[in-house]
Amino acid sequence: MKSWFTEKRALTTLLALSVITATFVTGLYLGSAQGISQAASFVSTIVIGNDAPPQDVDVTQLWRTWKVLDQRFVQTATSSEPVSKQKQLWGAIHGLTESYGDPYTIFLPPEENQAFAEDISGNFEGVGMEIGIRGGVLTVVSPLKGTPAERAGMRAGDKILLINDKATEGLSVEAAVKLIRGPRGTSVTLSVARDGVEKPFPVSVMRDIIQIPSMETTLRDDDIFVISMYSFSAISPQRFREALREFVESGSTKLILDLRGNPGGFLEAAVDMASWFLPLGKTVVIEDFADKQEEVVYRSKGYDIFRGRALTMAVLVNQGSASASEILAGALHEHGVAKLIGERTFGKGSVQELIDVGGGASLKVTIARWLTPNGLSISEGGLTPDMDIKRTPEDAQAGKDPQLDAAVVYLLNPH
Repeated sequence: MKSWFTEKRALTTLLALSVITATFVTGLYLGSAQGISQAASFVSTIVIGNDAPPQDVDVTQLWRTWKVLDQRFVQTATSSEPVSKQKQLWGAIHGLTESYGDPYTIFLPPEENQAFAEDISGNFEGVGMEIGIRGGVLTVVSPLKGTPAERAGMRAGDKILLINDKATEGLSVEAAVKLIRGPRGTSVTLSVARDGVEKPFPVSVMRDIIQIPSMETTLRDDDIFVISMYSFSAISPQRFREALREFVESGSTKLILDLRGNPGGFLEAAVDMASWFLPLGKTVVIEDFADKQEEVVYRSKGYDIFRGRALTMAVLVNQGSASASEILAGALHEHGVAKLIGERTFGKGSVQELIDVGGGASLKVTIARWLTPNGLSISEGGLTPDMDIKRTPEDAQAGKDPQLDAAVVYLLNPH
């Protein structure tokens, strides 16, 4: 039986979907796509073999500082409770981890590590959105369809400045998730900054049990078939296969794959879905470890059912499309299968691994980055659509969808 950490490259976005209550088992659904390869994938747990201290670093300052604090520090009304030796050690490791400047490389002391493991095992009480760090600011990757976050009006790209009364500056994704999630029936208030809105404003979200949405299909009156995907879960490949069968049986040759607001999920799901459109062996995504080890190439399984058949395809994306969504969209685009229409994607393209460092603690460390088949680093700005078209909040409120309209125009007049 596969455990949560052996399910190969659970993407996602870290994927912060933990906020979803948790995470979405995706790469940490919350996912969190920088998430965990989760588009992101903290998918394996290993133990470091050689624990000998580095020989090229003088750690005298560290021990001197520790000794001075022990001997000279005096408790005051403004300082916290007495610090144990264990807490001092955890603090030192936290500082070392933060020195790398990567919001997705974090140290998890025992209590946080246990909560993290419980989250990705499926405790789905929360608000139902993925969050990540963008430009040093805690940002909503995407609220999930039909969740409390979406109902409360949260949008992809919203910047969260306060969680209740706690400022989010310098806060890790995991720490933010811990503050946002909670039991069903309780609420959390977020202070939100939104592009186009002059001042930050509060949003109160009532927590609930989160049902992870998968996908929907529609055959339009103009004979265009639409598959709307909301996540990349373990069952998504089977659901996608069923959706494609429905598409083929409809007789349509025009397909829209809507990945807007899809924060990602399992890498394997993205690879499997791409395989329906690509010949055997074609590159879907590259896992680049820089000079640490040889890159890993994930290739099409070669289902390629549309070879020799008429197919015109468009993929809708926006800033809420992350992780596995970017992997699938990038592969279909660069292999000439589909046009990308909408807005630049989130840019969740780093890979995390969860490493057991002993004592009940773990280190979630960025070990690689995702590259598209042509070598584009997804984490460096996301994917740029062929047709850059905005959908404003006013459009949404009025029931207008210029991105979908553009895809329809393209499919009806592809030349």
